[in-house]
Amino acid sequence: MYWKELAAFARDQNVKLAVEACGGQLVHNASAMLRLIDSAGDDVVGANLDPSHLMWMGADIPTVIRALGTSIFHVHAKDIRINSWTAQRDGLLDTGPLTDPLGRAWNYVTLGLGHPDGATFWADFVYNLRAVGYDGTLNIEHEDALVNSLEGVGRAANLLKQVALVEAPDWTPAKI
Repeated sequence: MYWKELAAFARDQNVKLAVEACGGQLVHNASAMLRLIDSAGDDVVGANLDPSHLMWMGADIPTVIRALGTSIFHVHAKDIRINSWTAQRDGLLDTGPLTDPLGRAWNYVTLGLGHPDGATFWADFVYNLRAVGYDGTLNIEHEDALVNSLEGVGRAANLLKQVALVEAPDWTPAKI
């Protein structure tokens, strides 16, 4: 009832609600997000896709993007790094302080420092977003405890400049 009323209020105000799935929250994965969207109204309730939250839970991000499709209203560009020595001991549900990167199973990191394939992962990310019709901004969210914020945002911006699709597609099949 709460979400239906909130969605109705948002609709009346000509506002969209972008909900961010996060571990430990009511909406924590793509399936929970889709249930909320279906219940509340897909015209005003959608996803704020922050891949980092889903990554540490083991979700496959291209699969998440395809599942959420046109329900993606907003996107964060944020990465993680799994510390296998800690994850193998304690698992991935880590509530330790973000300021203790060596003691955690996973950490938020600067784009390109989390996945061994760096630019390839993020190129696939933006390509999949384009495939489902997302044409909005990619907001860099810097929470890397080991990298200076100016350096981290600069590196993330440079990586996104390499992989972001800027121009609208213009290819059409040849008339034969």
